[in-house]
Amino acid sequence: MTRDRELAVVLTALAFVPALSLVSSTFGDLPLRQGDALAVLLTLGETLPLALRTRLPAVCLAAVGLSFAIHELFGYPRTFASIGLCFALYAAGAYSDRGRRLLPVLASAAYVAFSITLHLLGSPERFLDYLLFFIALAAVWTVGAYVRGRRAEEAERRRLGALAATAAERSRIARELHDVVTHHVTAMVVQADAAQFLTGSPDRVTDGLTAISGTGRLALAELRYLLGVLEATGESTPQRPSPVLGTIEDLVTQTRLGGQPVELVEEGERPALTVGARLAAYRVVQESLTNAVKHATGHRTEVRVCYTPDRIDIDVTTAGPPAELGGAPARGGRGLNGLRERVSMVGGELVAAARPGGGFSVQARIPAGDDS
Repeated sequence: MTRDRELAVVLTALAFVPALSLVSSTFGDLPLRQGDALAVLLTLGETLPLALRTRLPAVCLAAVGLSFAIHELFGYPRTFASIGLCFALYAAGAYSDRGRRLLPVLASAAYVAFSITLHLLGSPERFLDYLLFFIALAAVWTVGAYVRGRRAEEAERRRLGALAATAAERSRIARELHDVVTHHVTAMVVQADAAQFLTGSPDRVTDGLTAISGTGRLALAELRYLLGVLEATGESTPQRPSPVLGTIEDLVTQTRLGGQPVELVEEGERPALTVGARLAAYRVVQESLTNAVKHATGHRTEVRVCYTPDRIDIDVTTAGPPAELGGAPARGGRGLNGLRERVSMVGGELVAAARPGGGFSVQARIPAGDDS
């Protein structure tokens, strides 16, 4: 709005500079008459309405166009103010919303009426001159309409990009919720069920209740993180904190306390990991152990983690015949599909399949990433 007002003021000032009168878009070539008060008012009518060119482009074009037409029909001396017609036409093409298709028709009809009146007043312009002047004015309008179209396309791209980002974030949060709720609730249920049969061993009951409490606290911590992500909105949102995670050793210990026989084998020296790589590795082991507890209770599970300077290789193998695994992991539900997406997002690979001799295996290769 401020720029429109500035443009109107500048053009108004330049319109009264005699040297700039040679730069104009006058048309008609009628006999000249001396300037008077009406000429001054018409000059102002060709410049001051430009202050409304983006807010009310149709009104701006009507006011400027009418002032231009009367100025030419009366044969007043040319001024730089006539350039305002080009600005008004551009604005009508670039900023018109309502009546965007009707406005060019009305403007064209007004030009035809203007041309006929000029001819009746004795203008020496030929039909070709009228046509070329109309084409020039239409070209200015077309440039504005083109800019408007590009601006609309860009706005639509931004809208679709925002929708895609929102959908991706929802999918990510859904995966996180699945991992947190499924694993921790499953572990707590198994630990609680096991505690019912330990009433004769107070020490083991205490250990079981401690495991349930620790599992619940970790679940709450992760859920608080997810709620913080959901509540964070706006460009001023601080950088997202790292999720609250335990370690792979914690997952194995937690699962073992629930009664599932789990063995952890770690090889190599752990490299510096990005948050994404660390989270992906944690979730791979977490989901694999959850499936083992749900579909192969009591069967031995081995978690093998091999560290190299540039990646992590994870192999979680659960023993047992395929019938006892229920086939659910092999089909790949939300958990495994979510894991594949998560691992691929950090540049890794994940393969989950039933073993030929019975049981199930989840293998993942996760790049360590650049932690700098």
